[in-house]
Amino acid sequence: MDFVNKLTQSEKNKPVYTQGAGTTQQTTSSSGGGLMGKLSGMAGGGQTGEHKEDGLDKGVDWVQEHVFKQGPQNNESALEQAKDERISDTIREQYKKATGKNFPIADK
Repeated sequence: MDFVNKLTQSEKNKPVYTQGAGTTQQTTSSSGGGLMGKLSGMAGGGQTGEHKEDGLDKGVDWVQEHVFKQGPQNNESALEQAKDERISDTIREQYKKATGKNFPIADK
């Protein structure tokens, strides 16, 4: 049983504090490790997927983290990275429509 626990367990859950309506709640969040993290990594998510992002994708992550306050974007699931890729593809399409030129940052 210890083998299964070690396989599915990653970093210890970190407490996350949220505040709303005058109360503070503590919840725990996982870093996406363990079995689900490995599956996400094989699907193109996690840290391995983050290394494959181009500059525009990283810019989208920066806006999500700092402007929209959606939290750290350094370990996203494959689904989140696919969503970011669609956003960057839309930006590229609209830039080309408006200017007639390709976006200056090449797509990976």
